[in-house]
Amino acid sequence: MPVRTVLAAALGSVALLCAAVAPATAASGESVTVDRTGRLASDGTVTLSGTYTCTGAGGPVFISSSVSQDSPNYKYGIGGTRAVCDGAEHRWENTGKVTSEKLKPGAARVEATIMELRSTGGLPLPSFHATGQRDITLTED
Repeated sequence: MPVRTVLAAALGSVALLCAAVAPATAASGESVTVDRTGRLASDGTVTLSGTYTCTGAGGPVFISSSVSQDSPNYKYGIGGTRAVCDGAEHRWENTGKVTSEKLKPGAARVEATIMELRSTGGLPLPSFHATGQRDITLTED
């Protein structure tokens, strides 16, 4: 079986598990923040940023982010950044493209999550370190 097929299946499983499992409360000293403003380019490219702190990871860790506007039922995933869980505060920045008519400059809601992929029986399963939400302003880039 091609590696891409296996990876796609694993990531699909993780996405389903992420939807079914609520993020855990952050462990002591772990946090993720979202900056007050995000950037929206005319082609639909969105850039979100903030800070994070995490510790004790044994597998790969990522900062994921999503943005919603007008309806909390529609969230758009905006990139993912590899994280370093050494207990120090780090910056994160995610960029992703959304169909340009889906978002507009103005008020938006962003959620960012520190998520580790832990291998359990050979299958990477999500383990949540921290999550943060903030109302922001999307500005034209």
